[in-house]
Amino acid sequence: MSTISEEIQSSFETDQQMAIVNILYTANWLKNLHGEDLKKFNITLQQYNILRILRGGKDWMAMNDVKSRMIEKSPNATRLADKLISSEFIERKRCDVDRRVVYVKITSKGKKLLKTIDDQKMLLPTDGFHENLSADEAKTLSNLLDKLRG
Repeated sequence: MSTISEEIQSSFETDQQMAIVNILYTANWLKNLHGEDLKKFNITLQQYNILRILRGGKDWMAMNDVKSRMIEKSPNATRLADKLISSEFIERKRCDVDRRVVYVKITSKGKKLLKTIDDQKMLLPTDGFHENLSADEAKTLSNLLDKLRG
């Protein structure tokens, strides 16, 4: 296992600086790993995120609420949703009272896609994540990241 300093061949002035660079580097590594997995299903990581949000929402959700819950905030969330609509993974309707408000909902086809991805454990890194971190260490890491965001 190489350290972040070895991986990017750089040194750091402080441990805090090293930690931030390590978080950014690792986040990008995970994003690339998961993005490759999702290519098999012809969706992006952001589209996957929208599907998961809608699955958790249980019913129609305002598109603005979906945008606010996205992991990676995207100004083009409407375009991402349009692609999911054309693939029949989600459906859309306009609010009767305010035509500017758009509601979206996951379809049974979208739920089936997520189940397939979940069943194949597509978004769980298999190259060391489970072997390198115990459940307690993963929880500690998550708690530290929560603390960092304040």
